[in-house]
Amino acid sequence: MYPEERQQAIAARVLSQGRASVAELAQAYDVTTETVRRDLAALDRAGLVRRVHGGAVPIRALHVVEPGVDEREVTRADYKESIARAAAEFLPLPGASVLFDAGTTTARVAGMLPPDRELVVVTNSVPIAARLATMPSITLQLLGGRVRGLTQAAVGEQALRALDTLRVDIAFIGTNGISVRHGLSTPDSDEAAVKRAMVRCANYVVVVADSSKVGREEFVSFAPIGSVDALVTDAEISAADRKELSEHGVEVVLAGGEA
Repeated sequence: MYPEERQQAIAARVLSQGRASVAELAQAYDVTTETVRRDLAALDRAGLVRRVHGGAVPIRALHVVEPGVDEREVTRADYKESIARAAAEFLPLPGASVLFDAGTTTARVAGMLPPDRELVVVTNSVPIAARLATMPSITLQLLGGRVRGLTQAAVGEQALRALDTLRVDIAFIGTNGISVRHGLSTPDSDEAAVKRAMVRCANYVVVVADSSKVGREEFVSFAPIGSVDALVTDAEISAADRKELSEHGVEVVLAGGEA
């Protein structure tokens, strides 16, 4: 395979998978990791992929365009359901407080709440609040503010002021991207501000994100990797990414597998 052919194949692989590690590409094309790094550098210069630590992601992974709730609801739905079941193991005991960030995966975790478990629940998600409002065991606090139609999440000063006064036992946080270098990230600055305040007010932070988000770096970072206690993801996360996150203090839990 000529270098140009290999680079085209690598670009196609990164685009289809959402990311690829240097080690994975070296094995797939039977070349050295140094060769892969040179290929990725050439593809980055050509504007076909974006190099990140340990590999590459599609250029679109850094754009400030984000999908709406309806699109995200059906994207990797089986993975999200499996992740939610695994994340439910982190739900606190009765009498505790829990925060749910807006998102389709966090909504699935909220749906796992036992109907008889007495909890104080805080959320900025209109769909999550609507789902939990009829549960008599839940004391629900819906954060106010401007609701973004795209994500159905309350954002703005009102939500930020409320979060500044709170301390919750555990927070389930969604993210568009997670990397050691850029931390947790999302395309929208208003959404990022609320997520940042949520992370700050939690004693324990559980990120729920499928493996396509690992290695992605979106426009706005809202929390460093050191603020994450646990990441619940699927088994398609690469061994290299799992090792790197673990080395930075993140407990990586695989849906359907062991921590």
